[in-house]
Amino acid sequence: MSDKVNSLTIGSLAKAANVTVETIRYYQRRGLIPEPQRPPGGIRRYGSGDIERLTFVKTAQQLGFSLDEIDNLFQLEDGAHCQEASALAEHKLRDVRDKIDKLKRVETVLSDMVDRCCAHQGNITCPLIASLHEGIQDEDGDSGD
Repeated sequence: MSDKVNSLTIGSLAKAANVTVETIRYYQRRGLIPEPQRPPGGIRRYGSGDIERLTFVKTAQQLGFSLDEIDNLFQLEDGAHCQEASALAEHKLRDVRDKIDKLKRVETVLSDMVDRCCAHQGNITCPLIASLHEGIQDEDGDSGD
């Protein structure tokens, strides 16, 4: 390991990876990012592998993976566990699709509430506020979560 390969301080690493120093330290405590040894009388140095690892974490987070799931993905990154990684991604995709479905239902309900508010001008009772007091019924007639 030459000085050029591992020449970044934690602050430089944070800047290069577009995260904060506190984020790096947190990831180190979680075991997602290794903490390099501190040389006697010196400071810890980081390299391009650390930037790549941080990029992996941030990209996975943007796709909705939790830190625990990201840790699992790191365990599978040797190339021999593609089916397991795919299964994790398929599970995440189902979660995302479920969230989209729920958001579409929320959009429909809110749109209806706004429309009712606009239609009842001059009415003392606000239809939106009244609807919130009454609760929202899902497609089965039950109160939604």
